[in-house]
Amino acid sequence: MLIPHDTRIALDLVVGLVNTTPEGAGSDPLSGIAGLYTFVQDYDVSGVGQLSEDDRTAVIGVRRQFAEVFAAPGPRAAAALVNRLVASAGTTPQLTDHDGYDWHVHYFAPGASVADHLAADGGMALAFIVVAGEHERLRRCEAPDCGHAFVDLSRNRSRRYCDSRTCGNRLHVAAYRARRKAAAG
Repeated sequence: MLIPHDTRIALDLVVGLVNTTPEGAGSDPLSGIAGLYTFVQDYDVSGVGQLSEDDRTAVIGVRRQFAEVFAAPGPRAAAALVNRLVASAGTTPQLTDHDGYDWHVHYFAPGASVADHLAADGGMALAFIVVAGEHERLRRCEAPDCGHAFVDLSRNRSRRYCDSRTCGNRLHVAAYRARRKAAAG
């Protein structure tokens, strides 16, 4: 599946935001303004100025909506969720080249809040996945103690874990040990 660079960056941001509260996790990294600043720095979100508690609350709402798209039972339900998300963000597509990046599209309006920025760009990236007929690529890790969201970009859509080196490897080792124990009697 060919995904444009800016869409891939937006998908990474969506996954990162959803994973700030993975299923079964303890604390929320967005529980304070400092956590929101860290998130926007880690994901190089452009045009973010002073953030407030209202911004944090709105971003948490966007996070919940992104998570609903990952949980949607099919493309029609995902499309309805994405349409609502993008419409509420006041999407205003603009071509831009900044900070050393080649031409790409920003979907948020100039001066948009950080929540609208995330909702517009992330929502359009999710829309790209739905339009491409690839909604099933929006997944949750199958490791029982994980639940992180990820986008399965494998050729045959067979990825089951958020990270094969951690969750996948851990489960494969556990299965191997269980088989060895069963064989030993």
